[in-house]
Amino acid sequence: MEKREMVIIGGGPAGLSAGIYASRAEVDTLLLERGIPGGLVINTENIENYPGFSNGINGYELMTQMEQQARRFGLEIYNNNVNYIEPAEDSYIIKTVKNEILTKAIIIATGAAPRQLDVPGESKYTGRGVSYCATCDGAFFRNQKVAVIGGGDAAVEEAIFLTRLVEKVYLVHRRGELRATKFVQKKAFNNPKIEFVWHNIVEEIHGTDTVNGLSVKDVRTGNKKNLDINGVFIYIGYQPNSQLVREIINLDDQGYIITDENMLTSLPGLYAAGDIRKKLLRQVITAVADGAIAAVAAEKYIENIFR
Repeated sequence: MEKREMVIIGGGPAGLSAGIYASRAEVDTLLLERGIPGGLVINTENIENYPGFSNGINGYELMTQMEQQARRFGLEIYNNNVNYIEPAEDSYIIKTVKNEILTKAIIIATGAAPRQLDVPGESKYTGRGVSYCATCDGAFFRNQKVAVIGGGDAAVEEAIFLTRLVEKVYLVHRRGELRATKFVQKKAFNNPKIEFVWHNIVEEIHGTDTVNGLSVKDVRTGNKKNLDINGVFIYIGYQPNSQLVREIINLDDQGYIITDENMLTSLPGLYAAGDIRKKLLRQVITAVADGAIAAVAAEKYIENIFR
């Protein structure tokens, strides 16, 4: 069984930030990531509100820099999927697809996944016109008509991005006003390629081999109509990837991990950071801060208990 002082699960901004701080403090740290380090941020075309970049920065570039910085301090990153976590005496056993790891402290930084609409046609046409990442798939719909579902920052920002590529964007929102920040809203309202479909919800996604239409319903009148589109981009929020710890620590009613100000969960030596955590704001800057705090708190825990 492999032994480590600290294991970080998840390689997004929270996990990489934790890795930077832990490795720099010379804690024997391993980061486990089931995909590509960087998390969902790598799919973001331009991050405008991360301090230090006056003109914004591409999400992939930012996360590549974080990963390189973490590796420079000696962080080991394994591509591995975690199956379960088992509390042991003064330690934890992490069972992965490849091996078992015994560790003194864990930082959960598994983030959150895009929430689905759960309407007919969504799963059938995922990857064939239904997408959750405009920067990943937008180029497939060049000079075509698409719909974006949602009214928050992510939905509106991605709708704006898509206008560089497509003929027209229908922005479908169940309310009569957007939840996005005023700055982002202003950019969208001034964009002639965006048509707002207010007070509407999606009833069904249509297609043959690929998507060719979207049925929507007005929540006030019940009137239905069909939008002729070739792509649907869904941004209606996220659901926490907390399955690993659902049975062993306290979560809120949405499944987010409850922590104190030091990122400590309801179990000693088990911390959480980033979008997986119950908090007010889920942004790159807050994830990075969470990761730093979690790593320092975990390092002090290891120092006080085991050294």
